[in-house]
Amino acid sequence: MIVIRVELWSAITGEKTEIARAMIANTGGTETVGDYSGETYRGRNVDALDAAMRSRTTTRAGKVEGHRRLDLHVWHLVAKMLSAMGYGK
Repeated sequence: MIVIRVELWSAITGEKTEIARAMIANTGGTETVGDYSGETYRGRNVDALDAAMRSRTTTRAGKVEGHRRLDLHVWHLVAKMLSAMGYGK
């Protein structure tokens, strides 16, 4: 499982606040080509995101199939999953 956390870092105080979280899970494929499911969680702080992850309270879900996992950096998978979930459109 890949967990993506988005944090806001204050340039003034140095405080770090998690404001979003997503998960990508391997659902099959081969050693070189993978299939994945993903979801984003409801909440804008660590406590809410932890609770949402435990209860599977999602805001969006998506699937990526046929990802060339050995040829492409993980950021390609993250971008494909966010697109499959409808972000960035």
